[in-house]
Amino acid sequence: MVQYLVALAPTALVVAFFLLGTFNWSRHRTWTRALTCVFVLAVAGRYLYWRLTETVLPQPADGLGFYWVWFLFGIELLAFVDIVLFLVAMSRFVDRSAQADALAPAFFDRDASDLPSVDVFIPTYNEPLDVLERTIVGALSLDYPKEKLKVYVLDDKRRDWLREFCERKGAIHVVRPDNSHAKAGNMNHGLSVSSGDFIAVFDADFVPYRAFLRRTLPFFSDETIGIVQTPQHFFNADPIQTNLGIERLWPDEQRLFFDEMAPSRDAWDVSFCCGSCSIARRKALDAIGGFPTESITEDLLTTLSMLNKGYKTRYLNERLSMGLAAETLEGYFVQRERWCQGGIQTLYLHNGPIRGPGLNLFQRLMFLPTSWVVQYVVRFATLLVPIVYLWTGLAPLHFTDVAELVSYQFPVLAAYFLLMAWLTPTRYLPLVSSAVGVFATFRMLPTVISSLVRPFGKPFKVTPKGSGNETGLYDVYSFTWIAALIALTATGLLVNIVPEFQRIEDGRFSVVAFWWAGLNIVVLAIAALACFERPRRLLDAFATRESVILDDEIIGEAVSVALDKMVVAVPVKTRFASQEIAVRIADVPAFTGEIRAVTRRRRRLARAHDTRHHYLHVHYDLEGEARDAMIRKLYTGGYSQDVARIDKSALSWRLLGRAFGANRRRTA
Repeated sequence: MVQYLVALAPTALVVAFFLLGTFNWSRHRTWTRALTCVFVLAVAGRYLYWRLTETVLPQPADGLGFYWVWFLFGIELLAFVDIVLFLVAMSRFVDRSAQADALAPAFFDRDASDLPSVDVFIPTYNEPLDVLERTIVGALSLDYPKEKLKVYVLDDKRRDWLREFCERKGAIHVVRPDNSHAKAGNMNHGLSVSSGDFIAVFDADFVPYRAFLRRTLPFFSDETIGIVQTPQHFFNADPIQTNLGIERLWPDEQRLFFDEMAPSRDAWDVSFCCGSCSIARRKALDAIGGFPTESITEDLLTTLSMLNKGYKTRYLNERLSMGLAAETLEGYFVQRERWCQGGIQTLYLHNGPIRGPGLNLFQRLMFLPTSWVVQYVVRFATLLVPIVYLWTGLAPLHFTDVAELVSYQFPVLAAYFLLMAWLTPTRYLPLVSSAVGVFATFRMLPTVISSLVRPFGKPFKVTPKGSGNETGLYDVYSFTWIAALIALTATGLLVNIVPEFQRIEDGRFSVVAFWWAGLNIVVLAIAALACFERPRRLLDAFATRESVILDDEIIGEAVSVALDKMVVAVPVKTRFASQEIAVRIADVPAFTGEIRAVTRRRRRLARAHDTRHHYLHVHYDLEGEARDAMIRKLYTGGYSQDVARIDKSALSWRLLGRAFGANRRRTA
């Protein structure tokens, strides 16, 4: 017992460092981040030295076990490199909002005629009108002199109905004779028919907030700035949130990058363009010959190409747009496989991080796609280790005793989890985050391997979104992998419980292996829930508490509003002459709606056990200016779907409910 208490001392030291120090410090101060990251790096270095000297080098060269131990240590070395780069990046943080405040007055303190001209590019291929109209209306509503602003809808599908829609709204519809070089080629054609000093890019499913140009343009007072990137926020739940039933409890999967990692990279001057929700200097684009076409991720390559020419990318971490997250698992993986392949492609290009001119060593290291290459290999190995041990007896290391493993490995795990809890308090929960990563592994690992072997073998593929994007039943491929690994792990545990069938000859590692296997089963079980698609709404509602006037005299409170429906709380005794009622809500011309349902209580949106109100489900089909006004009201800055904090208790109950078949459709 004493030896285990002594073995836990390093872990206790790590916990004390965070509880007594780090958790009491501001996570946005450079010295606190740097000190904490150096501490975690030291803990990881201690573990790695022990791994090499005590658990790898002593392994006798006696067959398969020798190669297995060295293979796993090689994977750990790759993970260590990735962690080092992550810690270096996260050791700084910058918030550019104050800088935007300071630059704006001087930039806009001139006549409108002297302001630079801006072209907004909306590249589109197969998105339906219900996706495109929000983006086009939002772009035309940008707070900027109209004589200095043009909106170009770059239509690579050459659709007559879209041309007619653009003509009605005042946007410029652009087509080209072919679809060469996909999105990059489409935008390069846009450059050839436009002349604005700056190019703002919004994917067809992203709506800019009215203040977008007011907040981003002042940064270009510095002639070395080539691009300003802003975060991507979403007005719908991604398929992971939806399938796990945790839309209101868990933030979307991209929040960790956009809210935490991107500002840290910007502090090191290694921020990069993410395509949509960005604005670029035309002069800088001309210097690199337009948007690069060598990679399917033209945004990342644009940043690298501009760095080659001495231009930098700035990141303004403000909510200045809102878009449509991938709605189905198919769209989710199409998107991430494209990002992964594009990142790996840069390794082979003349303007990439290895061969690109004008980059210093630090920039080259920070733009290596190590995370894409390493994370899925590590996750798969983590799942495989206990299975191999339980079925063959091959241990992942030359094992000494449990106490020594506790002394060296536990501090690393504690340091990493506590670091993430401090850096990203509302973006990370070990069990759920691990399950989401494991779920993606089975699709992404083949993409990593194929991209390394044949980086340019797969063409650009558009992420399916909108009304034509049908929800599938479940992800058979991933679920098959998950079910097989659960079966192998669980059966391996059962086999080794029965002495007659036991496969493990040397049981010193068995205690660790049993705990490891049990944890893997839990993580895989959560990942399995993500495989089953749940029903979705095409137009997601925004929670609000806003006054509404019904039939010119009844005052109600809207508790949720969407482009096609709202839920309004009215006193219980309220009566209407008919189902059709007049509706007045701020910023939108009066319109007619239809009451299709009346309920006593709205879950999540109304006060619990409210007996004083009925909730009217009012549906409507807006047209013309009323629809445009509702789009501007909902999507250009007034509403948010962000999860402010993680409710761990509610999250646990929701996942438990999903595991036992709770699959209610989320409604407005």
